[in-house]
Amino acid sequence: MQLLPFVPFSLFYTFTVLGNGIILGLICLDSRLHTPMHFFLLAIVDISYASNNVPKMLANLLNKKNTISFGPCIMQTFLYMAFTHTECLVLVMMMVYDREMRGNQTSVTEFILLGFPLKPSMQMLLFGLFSLFYAFTLLGNGLIFGLICLESRLHTPMYFFLSHLAIVDIAYACNTVPQMLVNLLNPAKPISFAGCMTQTFLFLTLAHTECLLLVMMSYDCYVAICHPLRYSAIMSWKVCISLVVTSWSVGFLLALVHLGLLLPLPFCGSQKINHFFCEIISVLKLACADTHINKVMVLSGAVSVLVGPFSSIVVSYIHIVHAILKTGSGEGHQKAFSTCSSHLCVVGLFYGTAIAIYVGPQNENSKEQEKYLLLFHSLFNPMLNPLIYSLRNKEVKNGLIKLFLKERPS
Repeated sequence: MQLLPFVPFSLFYTFTVLGNGIILGLICLDSRLHTPMHFFLLAIVDISYASNNVPKMLANLLNKKNTISFGPCIMQTFLYMAFTHTECLVLVMMMVYDREMRGNQTSVTEFILLGFPLKPSMQMLLFGLFSLFYAFTLLGNGLIFGLICLESRLHTPMYFFLSHLAIVDIAYACNTVPQMLVNLLNPAKPISFAGCMTQTFLFLTLAHTECLLLVMMSYDCYVAICHPLRYSAIMSWKVCISLVVTSWSVGFLLALVHLGLLLPLPFCGSQKINHFFCEIISVLKLACADTHINKVMVLSGAVSVLVGPFSSIVVSYIHIVHAILKTGSGEGHQKAFSTCSSHLCVVGLFYGTAIAIYVGPQNENSKEQEKYLLLFHSLFNPMLNPLIYSLRNKEVKNGLIKLFLKERPS
């Protein structure tokens, strides 16, 4: 029965490679096809896509022993994700090119971020204050990441997730804060259309990824406390790497969906965004077309990556508290609470502000409040996370002390 699909699948694979090879060769040889649109055609990606999956599938149809070693399996997974992401990005580039070529209503090439309407003296004060917070964010998260890499006792699943959370927080701050600081010095300085779209895409990618990483960390706490004897088997390094890769991939793809819906919209009205960065809802208000689908997608995305994961975190902590109360020793209580209390603080800060902004009731009076909540979300949260983990976590605290107070040779 397995030999029956082998022939048609082999033919389909041959046609895929041959067809895309002809397209690629034709574009290279015919000078009339040396245009951006033909340059973006996906022939190379499609050939690679098929060559990554189909040969192994055909071999499995002929060979009853359907096994693959760990190394080639990881490589195949990596290439599949790489080609998928590349194809998505190339399709976005084609949409951007199409948008620029239409040129009828899409006359806006840059935006002005209104930021916070303050006096010049207050803007300078905030510039100095926010610059310090930004520096502390980079320094704190950089220290956490470096400490986890250098300290062998922190090479555990929880700190592996925490290292990725530190990377997300650094990128989160770097995506929004520098532009905000520029606007405090020069409120009239515009941001290009491409720069604005990139900022929106990166903000959504990092926000989705952080949501999912916090869920993974809560799952790690749940397994560590509720199933301690099976912890090593459940939270193996293969599982941890798979969970982190899934978090980044899902965050990237969800943001790509929003970007794909945003790029085709015409922008022909005001160039002024009432925000301190290119937040997606504020950008949608400037579009000259119906944005109902975009807003529905933003709301549904917020529910799926905020309410759903937050509910799973709450359920996991209910089980954690129940398991802690069942243990008899006070020392067990203290160790269990110290393991997860810092994570619970971070969850409360992140999900509390995010749900209030994107899932709560929307009205005109709350717009300015939401702007300040997003400032807290994008500037203060990344700065507070390393403080919470260093002050409330004994292992991180001991690692920092060892790093800075180790004995010097006499």
